[in-house]
Amino acid sequence: MQDVVIYYLEMNNINELNPKLESNGLTVIEAKIKDFRLNRFLYQYVGELWEWTDKLSHTDEQWRAYSESPTLHTYVAYYKGAIAGYFELQNTMYGEVEIKYFGLSEKFIGKNFGGYLLTCAIQSAWLLPDTKRLWLHTCSLDHPSALLNYQARGFKIYKEETEIT
Repeated sequence: MQDVVIYYLEMNNINELNPKLESNGLTVIEAKIKDFRLNRFLYQYVGELWEWTDKLSHTDEQWRAYSESPTLHTYVAYYKGAIAGYFELQNTMYGEVEIKYFGLSEKFIGKNFGGYLLTCAIQSAWLLPDTKRLWLHTCSLDHPSALLNYQARGFKIYKEETEIT
């Protein structure tokens, strides 16, 4: 058994963003044609290393309902033609946007892409109509640089929880 700390972070204004503008060749494109298979692939491709398991047992219908919702926006990061990572944004009618999933695949970690990819996620979230708050959660099982990257870009911790797994 181990303690897992869950960190909840938020940003309440685009002016809180401390952007990392150097892309190092990373290109980020929104997947405007929704297909649950892409989201499922990205979830497994990036999340396998971090033991993302919450959606592994989802059926095609569950994936379709989640991924093809009009409130979900998927962005894919490419480097030299290869998929390097992705992020998903989910907005609500109350002006809240959550970064649902965010990450780089294993081959692209440590190549100085994370700050730029997170900057793209933050900027994309604030461009969604009526955004008033951007938030996410991460945990102590994530990459050691994840929390530092979120904070370096301007996110503030507003809640912590500890779970025993």
